[in-house]
Amino acid sequence: MNISGDILDVNEATFEVEVLLRSHEVPVVVDFWAPWCRPCQLLSPILERRAIEAGGAFRLARVDVDQSPSLAIRYGVQGIPAVKAFRNGEVVSQFVGQQPDSMVRRFLEELAPSEKERAVQDAKSLLATRHWMEAEQVFREVWDLDETNAEAALGLVKSLLIQGKGDEALSVFKHFPPSNQWAIAESLMPLAKFLAEVERGKVNLNENQPEAQYHQAARLIARGNLAAAMDGLLEILRQDKNYRKGEAKQVMVALFSLMGDDDPLMRKYRSELASILF
Repeated sequence: MNISGDILDVNEATFEVEVLLRSHEVPVVVDFWAPWCRPCQLLSPILERRAIEAGGAFRLARVDVDQSPSLAIRYGVQGIPAVKAFRNGEVVSQFVGQQPDSMVRRFLEELAPSEKERAVQDAKSLLATRHWMEAEQVFREVWDLDETNAEAALGLVKSLLIQGKGDEALSVFKHFPPSNQWAIAESLMPLAKFLAEVERGKVNLNENQPEAQYHQAARLIARGNLAAAMDGLLEILRQDKNYRKGEAKQVMVALFSLMGDDDPLMRKYRSELASILF
């Protein structure tokens, strides 16, 4: 049951989506409680009031431990009320027992994203709306301040590649911090090498097809003409599915990753690629 837009009851069936997945977008505070628990009845209104006042800065999810005992066991709840804050699918802070309003306020304030985290989120929004140069600038500012920030590094790589700046992207790869973002970044490496090859002038403009067509795709990407670039890559793959030992296919997949699952152009070309390869 949704109590308000940012306050809702969750159970074992909805926890994954409403808490773990949602916590990648906004902090989710989970209140483990029970109807018979007097301290819970005193704490819950405080949490609800703060959630309403926060105006979407965090989400409050209530779990009735009698109705969802496996969730209580999973997260080590031994006494209630137990409050756990989730970010990116993980518990980042918690407390147990009834607490005064002042302590609850401090607990919630500490969940607020840092200045760097806000900047990264702003840059992601710029990337999603195809403001490539602006996104690059913000990601680079964060990266220059903190080379351990994997989200900024990945965002910078994406914003560089979509502008055809393969050489600069490769320089970021050299210092990419160990993180779970690396798997995504690694899938973009073939595109970075491909673009850098053309940037460095390691091409013969008098080449015969399909090599000239392949290099032309890189120039089209740099000009922002992704559709024409992918048309050219698909034509190459129609002639040879394993062109350059699979490199052309890897470049196409990297472009799909840059564009995102919601991009209709990506869906169209992914379908065409599948029809060629399979």
